[in-house]
Amino acid sequence: MKLTDLFLDELEREAAGTRRALQRVPDGRNDWKPHEKSMRFGYLAVLVASMPGWIDLMVHRDELDLSAADGGKFRPKEVATNAELLQIFEESLAKGRAALKSTTDDHLMTKWKFVMGGRPISEEPRYVMIRDSVLNHWAHHRGQLTVYLRLTDAPVPAIYGPSADEGMGS
Repeated sequence: MKLTDLFLDELEREAAGTRRALQRVPDGRNDWKPHEKSMRFGYLAVLVASMPGWIDLMVHRDELDLSAADGGKFRPKEVATNAELLQIFEESLAKGRAALKSTTDDHLMTKWKFVMGGRPISEEPRYVMIRDSVLNHWAHHRGQLTVYLRLTDAPVPAIYGPSADEGMGS
């Protein structure tokens, strides 16, 4: 199996649970956070919604420096409504899919760098970065999001198994 096919399959599997979680994010709670050290709900939700689009960066750019002049455009922008949040997610998912469909396994073997202030934070083959910094990282933040849902009395979706609020994949 090609890496691109493997990643496309994984992207689709993870997208379904992510969509269900994002659908439950309540409007008007952007500033809520469970602890002073935690991310704000609105920021976390948009982060989760936009992460599939990072694949496009990893396929079409050789590095990302968040402290560079254009770095701010890659940071999540909060939205006011759940409909806007879901639109960001669908657009991000489409970008990730398109990037994977446009690349090759050979290209995914080449290095990609994440940089801050000109200093490399991480430099790995693109396929490692997609696996670790997008797919695994996405599941981590989606898990945080489901905790925020629980703590704000929003229903938690079934993702890898039943939740207390619903059965498998409802």
